[in-house]
Amino acid sequence: MRKESGKDLTSGSPFGLILGFALPMLLGLLFQQFYNMVDTMVVGQCLGVTSLAAVGSTGSINFMINGFCIGAATGFAIPVAQKFGAGDHKGMRKFVANAGYLAAVFAVVMTAAVGILCMDILRWMNTPEDIIQGAYDYIFVIFMGIPVTYMYNLLAGIIRSLGDSKTPVYFLLLSSVLNIGLDFFTILVLHMSVGGPALATVVSQGISAVLCLAYMIHKFPVLRMEGDEKKPDRDMIRVLCAMGIPMGLQYSITAIGSVILQAAVNSLGSMAVAAVSTGSKISMFFCTPFDALGGTMATWAGQNVGAKKLDRVREGVQKASLMGFAYSAAAFAALFFCGRYLALLFVDSSETELIRQISTFLICNSMFYIPLTLVNVVRFAIQGMGFSTFAILAGVCEMVARAFVGFCLVPVFGFLPACFASPLAWICADLFLVPAFGQCLKKLKRTFGE
Repeated sequence: MRKESGKDLTSGSPFGLILGFALPMLLGLLFQQFYNMVDTMVVGQCLGVTSLAAVGSTGSINFMINGFCIGAATGFAIPVAQKFGAGDHKGMRKFVANAGYLAAVFAVVMTAAVGILCMDILRWMNTPEDIIQGAYDYIFVIFMGIPVTYMYNLLAGIIRSLGDSKTPVYFLLLSSVLNIGLDFFTILVLHMSVGGPALATVVSQGISAVLCLAYMIHKFPVLRMEGDEKKPDRDMIRVLCAMGIPMGLQYSITAIGSVILQAAVNSLGSMAVAAVSTGSKISMFFCTPFDALGGTMATWAGQNVGAKKLDRVREGVQKASLMGFAYSAAAFAALFFCGRYLALLFVDSSETELIRQISTFLICNSMFYIPLTLVNVVRFAIQGMGFSTFAILAGVCEMVARAFVGFCLVPVFGFLPACFASPLAWICADLFLVPAFGQCLKKLKRTFGE
């Protein structure tokens, strides 16, 4: 295996570098969403609509808790990218060590807390009685896998910070295949209910995390620590918290609105829950290019800020946004004409009303993918530049929008407003993020004396 010191994103064509960096990430995210969809498909086809609704009812709380883990781990990797871009390899290694210590503490505390409160959370969300036990059986297993979520996302983030977006994809491909096999094994052979696919997800992601660790040890000599580089450092932990906690809270605060919305949808019954959860699964699959562009911009901005190349940060945001706009038009056309047929992957063709609701949800969401492009590209660029607090404020905008729909519109008008909750959230976030990006650039220019 050829050993490398990482890939420099601070010179060369922005369009080519961004596209080359984003495509492997996109492939990995597609497979990650693919095996998440397989969970849902296997549950819907093998265990029925009630089990499908049980798994779907946990989507927002899953996003709130595991979203914090993913956001915090991603934030911990940003100082690594900045130090790499600045050429400070010793400081980079010390950040890697302290990020590992911090992630371990967060993982232990969160796993214990949500494990104890799991059933109470489902009750607070007004989960229907006919699905609450199934929802608990599924989400409790997922929550017990929080340490694995931290481990994989931190290690994958560090690898990407060094300019390698391909390797985490290979491990996700392997774990995706394993996850699908374990789905069928746990249900058809072990005769487990919804807890089986949850266990399959945790085990598969754990294998990806271990493979990332082994790869880092053997592939990147620049990460080999010596002497005091392994020691905990209060100042670095403070910096990591300033980066990671706001990014984690951004996911969680955003998800609070989703939890409120989910509670409102739960009050509409199992049919509406199944429609929103299934539509969300399909939509998330189509939204992976936006996530890939966002992850790319975090590393892009981190390295170029470290190298004090602010014009490249701006140019990168422009190029990534144009890529996202072009994809948005294609995705809307695909979901407009094919959304009904995609729903058949999850439910039986006899469920005509459910299929109609899923199709409506997909069309309403995909009409607003251009605002979603800006949410991901601009927000992650701002985070990579070191202004993670702005991510919290953008998350507040999304939370307020979804909460408004959940509290005020769904109880009065029913299912249709739930289809427009996310688009409204994206637009509100953009109204904050776009001007905030310009202010962040100005502040960095003053800091660098430009």
